[in-house]
Amino acid sequence: MLRLYEALRGRFGPQGWWPGRSAYEIAVGAVLTQHTAWGNAARALAALRARRLLAPARLDALDHASLAGVIRSAGTQRVKARRLHSLTRWILERLGGRPGLMRSMPLGPLRAELLKIPGLGPETADAILLYASGRPVFVADAYARRVLARHRLISGGASYEDVRRWLEAHLPSDPELFSEFHALLVAVGKSNCRALPRCEGCVLRFDLRGRRPASY
Repeated sequence: MLRLYEALRGRFGPQGWWPGRSAYEIAVGAVLTQHTAWGNAARALAALRARRLLAPARLDALDHASLAGVIRSAGTQRVKARRLHSLTRWILERLGGRPGLMRSMPLGPLRAELLKIPGLGPETADAILLYASGRPVFVADAYARRVLARHRLISGGASYEDVRRWLEAHLPSDPELFSEFHALLVAVGKSNCRALPRCEGCVLRFDLRGRRPASY
């Protein structure tokens, strides 16, 4: 795994994910980017920032329809407005409005709490834990699963949770490594390891050792 990481880093360079000026902004971004391109989520974040709404108490005070209007560029804005209100209410009630407290809470129970928030699936919860809180949780998204399956490190039908646990067991427990590796897998997934793979010129081609990639 570390050989693949070094090859990807040599090809794409440091990724520096996730952009955000505060833990709360990163958490909001994790919700906004659900089922849309990052550019759309970034525009919604910019709209929230321009209205000084990237603070839990301020966003919580905004009514649902108004919030949906502000984040329109992220798509499915009514759904995401509900999810942002649910996440923000949890941050206010459970953390006293201080998402930075997640850095020191017991990881297992914290993840379980996040997964109980309406609209926060494992990928979103893990993005919040890794990028907003600096916790050693790997975001085993579709890009990661596709690359790893094609290189026969996991089975094509492996679940999100199985792949997350496998990655965390086979890598040093380092949040910085996890965040960089996740971002690099996304980069190669977009450039080469697409639905129809472009293996020619891929920096990971050496790992296929002359085999065709497993379908995924």
